[in-house]
Amino acid sequence: MPAAKATLEIEIRPAWPYRLPRGSGGDGVAYVRGGVVIRLVRCEGEFLAVAAWQRRSGEVRMRATPAAVAVDPAMRDEAQPRGSRTALERALERVRFALAVDDDLSAFHTAFRRDPLLGPAISARPWHRPRRRPLAWEALAWAVTKQLIDSPRAAAIQRRMVRRWGEAAASPFASGVVLRDVPSAAAIADRAPAELAAVDLSAGRALALIAAAREVAAGRVDPADAAGDARLRRIRGIGPWTLQCLGLHGRGEPDSLPAGDLAYLKVVGRLASLGRRATVEEVEDFFAAYEPFRGLAGSFVVAHYHRLVGHGPPLRRAA
Repeated sequence: MPAAKATLEIEIRPAWPYRLPRGSGGDGVAYVRGGVVIRLVRCEGEFLAVAAWQRRSGEVRMRATPAAVAVDPAMRDEAQPRGSRTALERALERVRFALAVDDDLSAFHTAFRRDPLLGPAISARPWHRPRRRPLAWEALAWAVTKQLIDSPRAAAIQRRMVRRWGEAAASPFASGVVLRDVPSAAAIADRAPAELAAVDLSAGRALALIAAAREVAAGRVDPADAAGDARLRRIRGIGPWTLQCLGLHGRGEPDSLPAGDLAYLKVVGRLASLGRRATVEEVEDFFAAYEPFRGLAGSFVVAHYHRLVGHGPPLRRAA
């Protein structure tokens, strides 16, 4: 991979078995090709492209470099010099967090390696990590878009939002590739509900997302700080599941379990032999024994046992 001007590169030796994600996530943001993950991130008023790849020996290398934004240049903050050391370091930090390169799961493994349910899941996929977002705002926004709908439909909504209101830049790492960013809180705060409805977001979720975006854009809530959850919870349409997704995917909280997620309702219904989808309360009871790693345990269980959902009769909804 050719070097570029104003770049910063680091090498990380993961503390636990690790593999870079192979999929892009479906929202049109991450670019994954040939073992290299590339992501556009806004940090310190600048847009940076970050590339990550893994050596055969296991080390992960990451490189950050400025990216020239091609869409909505008026939204850029020109106060910071392009390629500032602060912005480069911040971009690497955020993508490093999103890729969970530094996670050490030894305590989790020690506690549950002999567990009849979780032990096989950890042994089969020791490199598994819950998918995270570089910025907590992204996790919050995407959780709202996923409420009460299946993942393919949610991903289609997210792609439309990214193309309409996200920034775009030519990749400095891959010729001919356009990188896109999740729309900022400020960009969503300026939208009318009808605009979000036009990308297939329901009226209720559109209002909830705009209200949350305005809280974040105005600085009244920092999604990266759990202290703001109570204020978000007061927004109609934002409940425990949305905040649990924010905790797990936006802040990396290992005990944050999105118990209302359809995947959890289905897999617990099958594993507990309920003959139907589990209720939220039943999912929470099922994973209670794995505290303080309930979110991490749930992610491993869904990754390992999700094929069970496709076997046997369809799981009806809980009464």
